[in-house]
Amino acid sequence: MLLRGAASALLRTTTEILRSCPVSTVRFVRQSLRYPRKNRPFSTSVCLCKKKKTSLWLQLAEGQTMDGNIEEILAPLRLAVKEQGDLVRQMKQDGAPDVDITKAVAELKARKRTLEAKELALQPKDDIVDRTKMEDTLKRRFFYDQAFAIYGGVSGLYDFGPVGCALKNNILQAWRQHFIQEEQILEIDCTMLTPEPVLKTSGHVDKFADYMVKDVKNGECFRADHLLKAHLQKLMSDKKCTAEKKAEMESVITQLDNYTQEELSDLFVKYSVKSPTTGNELTPPISFNLMFQTSIGPGGNMAGYLRPETAQGIFLNFKRLLEFNQGKLPFAAAQIGNSFRNEISPRSGLIRVREFTMAEIEHFVDPNEKDHPKFPNVADLDIMLYSSKAQTSGQSAQIMKLGDAVEQGVINNSVLGYFIGRIYLYLTKVGIAKDKLRFRQHMDNEMAHYACDCWDAEAKTSYGWIEIVGCADRSCYDLQCHARATKVPLVAEKPLKEPKTVNVVQFEPNKGAIGKAYKKDAKIVMEYLSVCDECFITDQEKLLSESGEFTIETEGKAFKLTKDMVSVKRFQKTLHVEEVVPNVIEPSFGIGRIMYTIFEHTFQVREGDEQRTYFSFPATVAPYKCSVLPLSQNQEFMPFVRELSEALTRNGVSHKVDDSSGSIGRRYARTDEIGVAFGITIDFDSVNKTPHTATLRDRDSMRQIRAEVSELPVIVRDLASGTLTWAEVESKYPIFEGQETSKKDTSEE
Repeated sequence: MLLRGAASALLRTTTEILRSCPVSTVRFVRQSLRYPRKNRPFSTSVCLCKKKKTSLWLQLAEGQTMDGNIEEILAPLRLAVKEQGDLVRQMKQDGAPDVDITKAVAELKARKRTLEAKELALQPKDDIVDRTKMEDTLKRRFFYDQAFAIYGGVSGLYDFGPVGCALKNNILQAWRQHFIQEEQILEIDCTMLTPEPVLKTSGHVDKFADYMVKDVKNGECFRADHLLKAHLQKLMSDKKCTAEKKAEMESVITQLDNYTQEELSDLFVKYSVKSPTTGNELTPPISFNLMFQTSIGPGGNMAGYLRPETAQGIFLNFKRLLEFNQGKLPFAAAQIGNSFRNEISPRSGLIRVREFTMAEIEHFVDPNEKDHPKFPNVADLDIMLYSSKAQTSGQSAQIMKLGDAVEQGVINNSVLGYFIGRIYLYLTKVGIAKDKLRFRQHMDNEMAHYACDCWDAEAKTSYGWIEIVGCADRSCYDLQCHARATKVPLVAEKPLKEPKTVNVVQFEPNKGAIGKAYKKDAKIVMEYLSVCDECFITDQEKLLSESGEFTIETEGKAFKLTKDMVSVKRFQKTLHVEEVVPNVIEPSFGIGRIMYTIFEHTFQVREGDEQRTYFSFPATVAPYKCSVLPLSQNQEFMPFVRELSEALTRNGVSHKVDDSSGSIGRRYARTDEIGVAFGITIDFDSVNKTPHTATLRDRDSMRQIRAEVSELPVIVRDLASGTLTWAEVESKYPIFEGQETSKKDTSEE
């Protein structure tokens, strides 16, 4: 009764927003009962009224329409997110059990997702691309298609056709220009085959996994959490499902990320989950590692994997890269290449695939000098930032100047801020719409324990907001892990202006005791102990004092060390050179996801002609910069076609000649459909008048100018490189309005 009274009192304060007291789930009422009464947190989204009504929270989540403007509709959802954020903070402050905090965080994430889904649903419909029409164009013009299609295809694997391949290459070339050349980054190219010990050290062997279930009869596999969620949503949509049962299942969905293998298995039994395709029984969930495993060499004795990311190759070559850079920090290395993840149920086209191209940068910096000298170049950029504070308060993303974000501590440091700015400039350069791009900060519970700050560049698509670039400050975790595993110090040396005395912490091994216990393996134990960093030593010292022992793993073996085998020694020494373990700022680009986003953001339908579609790719990345179109198949046009084609090639301009039959309007439409930026047309004026001229057409505006044939290749080259704009071209050359020496109509059909 006391709980009901307190909840009712709180609810009365929010009636102006909620207008009523509807039913909501009571999952966190049970959780709040675990607290001592004086510290018990309440959530005003927990309503305890008549069960026959449906909660406003569920109404909005299910997409029911409401009167009033958008903010009035979103207000209760924002309030619910804020309350849950406050609840999570209070639980942490009160020292609540980890299991309760985990559940509260899962609920917070669920409310955030519901808020974002409703925000997207309320967007104007004309802001949403016609995905069916777009994908039909992509497939018909062979931008890309499912691999091995004539054999039935394989999910999550795609082949790029001529147009898609050209577009992808241009996106990567723009990336190289924007980052590697302008930032003087060191590019390397590492092997995709990776020995198991490397990925064991990085954590991928043990942790890079999802739970999977199988159809017991045909062996079809499903990702357990996705299948359970879909099954529960189907049950919840049944009109016979009670509000109480619906609330229970909604609670399960919000916590899917936190269930253990055993708990997932119990849920599959409880809700009688069957194969959605055959109705057959399913196996209990098992852990499935997402890496493609193989063996290296004919004997099969060396286990290996296809790499799940390109970053590890850069970390392993850190020492060589540092030498190449004359031993100086900061410096950056980059790699472009394919990575592999054996997704259980790939979906959404290029967004979730099994083989994909990544472009990653590892910027190594002194942890005490995280100030980028070029940050002022991007400090005035206005970027949409979705901070962790805004997310837990139910607020929307806000446009901020990068300089203000770093100064106010929203972004951890100016090095991270600089790369966020450069990522923004690159993405908008290659065709991603500014108003559909935001940077979302990871919340504390999302970040790895070693990370200082993480931001994802997210783009709004028909699938919602999707991550296309990650930018993380990974501290020194990766280098330290590989240094411990290999006994190779991955550090930089920094000359000191003046000698300084420092405190040193290191292991003091008892060679006799270790030798007696581990015989021939004693050497590798001693080598491991000699390269351990202070943080690791301090942690093991604590274990040594509490339990009298700790365990190390090296070269695939585990060794238990006791107090009589090792101790910790502390002393001071004078340094003239300081060893620095660099921190790493890591921008990681998913090229396939960027490509898909560009497709959606540039797909257009001609006004007044619904059947005529085109891609408004920026000229920088357009698969072909220019088309060359003779007005007809008249042989008088052919010498000019050859002359222009050769001149465009000399100027490095990719182009496509279309001398097929059909009206000029239809051929314009064909080249527009694959995103060709400009079109040169040879007509009868080109043949009959001197100096010889031709028309140049802009794809987006469909306007044309007339210029001398000899000038056109250079004009197109400059337009494609961005050194010249179409507006400047129109101001310099006469607008084309029609031929003068023929009655042929060159207007577009």
